[in-house]
Amino acid sequence: MNRQSQLYKSMFQEYSDVLHVKDIQKILSISKHQVFHLIESGKIRGIKVGKSYKIPKVSVIDYLFGED
Repeated sequence: MNRQSQLYKSMFQEYSDVLHVKDIQKILSISKHQVFHLIESGKIRGIKVGKSYKIPKVSVIDYLFGED
């Protein structure tokens, strides 16, 4: 198993594979506004479902490691 695969399996295990804005706020210690900015700028991938965003956990890990 390569390093990237190990990171995906070990980071943020307490969270589901699909995150919400509040999860991102807690993980990155940032405001809701900053989370929206990251999503809208494309730095973190997320889709709007109804009135809320769904963010793949792998997108946050990629953001942290400068991938994508």
